[in-house]
Amino acid sequence: MSKFEPKSAKSLMLRTHSQTSGWSLTEQDPYNNVVRTTIEAMAAVFGGTQSLHTNALDEAIALPTEFSSRIARNTQLIIQEETHITSVVDPWAGSYMMEKLTQDMADKAWGIIEEIETMGGMTKAVESGWAKMQIETCAADKQARIDSGKDVIVGVNKYKLAKQDAIDILDIDNHAVRDSQIARLKNIRDSRDSTAVQAALDALTRCAETGDGNLLDLAIKAMRLRATVGEVSDALEKIFGRFRANNQTISGVYGGVVEGLESWEAIKADIVSFKEEEGRRPRIMIAKLGQDGHDRGAKVVATAFADLGFDIDVGPLFQTPEEAARLAIENDVHAIGVSSLAAGHKTLLPALMQALKDQGADDIIVFAGGVIPAQDYDYLFKAGARAIFGPGTRIEDSAKKVLEEIRKART
Repeated sequence: MSKFEPKSAKSLMLRTHSQTSGWSLTEQDPYNNVVRTTIEAMAAVFGGTQSLHTNALDEAIALPTEFSSRIARNTQLIIQEETHITSVVDPWAGSYMMEKLTQDMADKAWGIIEEIETMGGMTKAVESGWAKMQIETCAADKQARIDSGKDVIVGVNKYKLAKQDAIDILDIDNHAVRDSQIARLKNIRDSRDSTAVQAALDALTRCAETGDGNLLDLAIKAMRLRATVGEVSDALEKIFGRFRANNQTISGVYGGVVEGLESWEAIKADIVSFKEEEGRRPRIMIAKLGQDGHDRGAKVVATAFADLGFDIDVGPLFQTPEEAARLAIENDVHAIGVSSLAAGHKTLLPALMQALKDQGADDIIVFAGGVIPAQDYDYLFKAGARAIFGPGTRIEDSAKKVLEEIRKART
């Protein structure tokens, strides 16, 4: 099968497009996100989505408030109840434009499927790092087009507000949440039948080793006895090991879009000057701490900084602050960039600063980026952060600031 007929292509799209979420939500002028989410939700419904999630307007700033969550929910309800769109099976039926777009998408998708097949299947593609590289290439290209103004994001790189008004955010006490979760975990372990749990975990490990039995059934039985997800994972890891992502970085994608721009070339020249002064290029480690697996933005920053001339190290996902500090010291970096998109910054960044101090490396500067509310900036600055870059920050602006802070720390 190498070619889809238009109707078949549309059918395929309707069957497989099962879930959607917000596109480029912005920290700047955040009420625009209501409009963005509505347009995207309509597109999802027109495409025959089976499951729809609408992001809240403030999710580029913090965890959603009750107010913003209600707006997001009502976006779906209004589409469902007031437009009567669900009364029509296929609103775009017979549209030449939509059939052509669907055919184009199906053809390109099939080309990718064939490429994956030549690699030996999707598992091989993931193991080689190919899948991640495709995502990161697209993300870097998109960010470069936004930063350069080639792609317009209203309120970010065009039609910007002269003054940004603060909005109410949901403030989470990270320490209280962590303490509460630890207490709940301790209570579960104290009240469960430890002998039965261990027997269930041992059975899971034996099944992984011998292939005799059903792993899913045994995992469910272990959890019904109150084994934790971590314990079940550990039982399987004894046999299967742990997958480690191939941490490759792309090069030339971001720089290829902005190459020749005066501001871009000026920073590249400044990095060359730094190398001549210090005998080496400025070296940065990009770190993801805690249970935050959202690394697309971190990878974009890594590849863009590398295109500028920085030496870049990318730490593995789910590092502890102590592990990140140790890796930064081993790699002899000038700075650590902490990417935070899971509201853990007020706990993890101070812990990283303390770990650097404990290991005698408090001369390494730390900066942060991601979904960090402006209201938290002072707290992080007092904890030792030298710079903070929220959503929508241009790569050139962040690179220039980081280089300035590295120079300050060296004098």
